[in-house]
Amino acid sequence: MGDLNQLDGGFVLRWMREMAGDIHDERDFLTQLDAAIGDADHGINMDRGFAAALAKLEAEPDGPPGDLLEAVGTTLVLSVGGAAGPLYGSAIRQMGRALDGAKTFDAEALLVLLRAALDEVQRLGAAQVGDKTIVDALSPAIEAYERGLRSGDDLVGATSRAHAAAEEGMRATVPLQASKGRASYLGARSVGHQDPGATSTTMFFAALERTAAWEAGP
Repeated sequence: MGDLNQLDGGFVLRWMREMAGDIHDERDFLTQLDAAIGDADHGINMDRGFAAALAKLEAEPDGPPGDLLEAVGTTLVLSVGGAAGPLYGSAIRQMGRALDGAKTFDAEALLVLLRAALDEVQRLGAAQVGDKTIVDALSPAIEAYERGLRSGDDLVGATSRAHAAAEEGMRATVPLQASKGRASYLGARSVGHQDPGATSTTMFFAALERTAAWEAGP
């Protein structure tokens, strides 16, 4: 456990361990969601990708945080099929690049990293909130995280707000008609289904919240 103002590669490693564990545990659920409106492979692909990324980090765990994030992103791009690999991988890789070699970062810097991830997802996918995609969870989570920081929350409080907002955004995808990605091909038949990408994005913030809480200690 450490200083919340001095987050390092160990923080990133724990975050990715938590994320990989959640994806593995919910692999079948994510695949079921994707079976309704996609290719029925989101959970399988994400599990494979994050397992590969975690194995890479475990083999070289002592690098600076940006290098670790870039390694995760590159591994996801190379090992996850469909749209998820390029989107998640490129987003996480941009987070790493945004650190620009820094050995540590803090809660404010994390906001910069998360914004870099969103910018990359939107650059690649051109999605906005309401299109029934990753962005429906990612964008409100980042906004809530920033509100937390501006209200005086520490990292734990701000990440808790982010996780809650991601969950709300995820649930809000159910009544939407998809206008991006493979789900958009279904038209009105995409209504009534939770978006798998928004769901895995919520896991990303759940893992972040738990990692922040662990870092803060009892």
